Amino acid sequence: MAPDTRIGVDVGGTFTDVVAVSEGSIRTHKTPSTPDAPERGVLDGLDESQAAGLDPETASFFAHGTTVATNAVLERSWAETALVTTEGFRDALEIGRQTRPDLYDLHAETPAPVVERDRRYEVPERLDGRGNVIEPLDEEAVRRIAAELGDVESVAVSFLFSFENAAHERRVRELLESELDCSVSLSSDVLPEMREYERTLATTINAALKPVMDRYVGRLADGIESAGVPADLRIMQSNGGLVTATEARERPVNTLLSGPAAGVQGAAYVAGETEMDDIVTMDMGGTSCDVSLVRDDDPVISTEQTVGEYPVSVPMVDVHTIGAGGGSIAWVDAGDVLRVGPQSAGADPGPICYGRGGTEPTVTDAHVLLGRIDADRFFEGSADVDAVRAGVERVADDLGMGVEEAAQGILDVANASMERALRVVSVERGHDPREFGLVAYGGAGPLHAPRLAAELDVPRVLIPRSAGVLSALGLLISDVGYEYSTTRVRSWDELDAETLESTFAEFETEGRERLDAEGFPEERMRFERVLDVRYDGQSFDLRVPAPGEVDADALAVVADRFHERHERRYGHASPDEPLELVTVRLRARGVVDPPSLEREAGARGDATPRETRPVTFDGVDRETPVYRRDTLDPGTEFDGPVVVESAESTTVVHPGQRVRVDDLENMVIET
Repeated sequence: MAPDTRIGVDVGGTFTDVVAVSEGSIRTHKTPSTPDAPERGVLDGLDESQAAGLDPETASFFAHGTTVATNAVLERSWAETALVTTEGFRDALEIGRQTRPDLYDLHAETPAPVVERDRRYEVPERLDGRGNVIEPLDEEAVRRIAAELGDVESVAVSFLFSFENAAHERRVRELLESELDCSVSLSSDVLPEMREYERTLATTINAALKPVMDRYVGRLADGIESAGVPADLRIMQSNGGLVTATEARERPVNTLLSGPAAGVQGAAYVAGETEMDDIVTMDMGGTSCDVSLVRDDDPVISTEQTVGEYPVSVPMVDVHTIGAGGGSIAWVDAGDVLRVGPQSAGADPGPICYGRGGTEPTVTDAHVLLGRIDADRFFEGSADVDAVRAGVERVADDLGMGVEEAAQGILDVANASMERALRVVSVERGHDPREFGLVAYGGAGPLHAPRLAAELDVPRVLIPRSAGVLSALGLLISDVGYEYSTTRVRSWDELDAETLESTFAEFETEGRERLDAEGFPEERMRFERVLDVRYDGQSFDLRVPAPGEVDADALAVVADRFHERHERRYGHASPDEPLELVTVRLRARGVVDPPSLEREAGARGDATPRETRPVTFDGVDRETPVYRRDTLDPGTEFDGPVVVESAESTTVVHPGQRVRVDDLENMVIET
């Protein structure tokens, strides 16, 4: 009987990572990403992994983290899209919230609307705040619009209060699909929630991405089938749950943080296995650094994320991203100040040390110059230290300092940016970093995390055994998940528990049907109920878990939990103030069996340094032992300074820090 194999593939800005788990054995592989055709990088990774012993025909599970939707938004390389909206609200998409990008910049520009004005159309129709029809839908107006749309690829439909009554939007879809060959996205499907601008924006982004994602997923699905993979393709969503390829093609807006979400899921799982329930995650790759917070083993979910210039209000893992990665380019601005990023050397040509023609010095090049990365073993031995030195020397000359001093400055500037990002998700949100662990992963995360932890007084750093490919591993431990929501703005006193229970029950029925169709038995289905609540008169709300079946007692529990969360988040609560329900939410999960992280039995190397070499710490060269990661047995302990090298990443342990290898072969660094 052939072994069962689970495959996860995550596409990053610089590398595409492949992880395959079979009978307790974990195989990993990195291959350069192909930004012009991301599916080619995925298929290259499969081909190269197959040459290394992976049999794709044994795959029972194939999950993918993608940056296609994200890149399309950042580059505005989406489909020709039109918007149909309620008469009088044509410009809501452009007006937005009237917030200024820079309060004191008189020439500040707001983000360009996803749909230009000449492609935004009004339709006579109107509902009130409870979904009652005030003005019927003018179907002839819809037909006239259809005649004007011509060869538009995609249409977004967003009417006032459609989250209370979707009948008008659904009728418009019927009329458009009968007249046009295009995709249609309804706000009542994409984001059936209040706040007109956010709902319309999410719907137009979804519409603009649908043809892009449809083509990409189609090519990828055909490619992995041709490669012999029998498993159905699953795509990671921004909320940390996997969905079918069909669902991803219909709701691409839900995949905007696909890759980062997989990494946070992987970090939360590995940390949970080592009994670290509260962590800050740090994923540093070639182009960016993503940080997030995990409380009680659960990633924090937010509906207030910004992707590029656009606030996208679909549920996402609360990830804060900055342009600081191994490929971030160092440069000197007009004020003779050293800057790092956000420009990146990317995968092609990459940093100078890749030996692919890169000429701009990067963070990775600085590590090479300071001895933290071995040029002879880096990237198949193609690194040219003389070229690296020449690149950093140009920056050093502009700053009037030595080459090694400039290299250290590059790392210090990058670290300062990442330290600010870590403070954003911890200190600035009322969390004390001293009460958390730091889980570092990605190709460059372990290079920087020990120093950052010391600066923030984080007591422990966890470097997972598969740190360089943890986002791909996270795909294999993530549950299948579907989100359901609807806004129901009601005074707490007028809430009808029976009606609320009926709404939850409808969501559960739909979620159960979906999970059943995907082969999940009842015992592997989970349904998590949440209510968004606020004080009467507030603009924004907090998510509060709802206990079991909704009745008067359950509503009282939710109210108490809201006051507690408000106190924790804002430092105060007003238990005597009236409350208001905003949105009803349910998450349906199909629980998967996570792969074992136990390493297969076999010969192990000798846990002694492979060499010692001079490594620069704070301007001082120290003879530093260098270990191979795969030779470190559980229970191994040593003091810094130390460099630990693996196939996917390098860890730099600073003087005064202590390292312990735990039972799952993660490195735990006491700072």
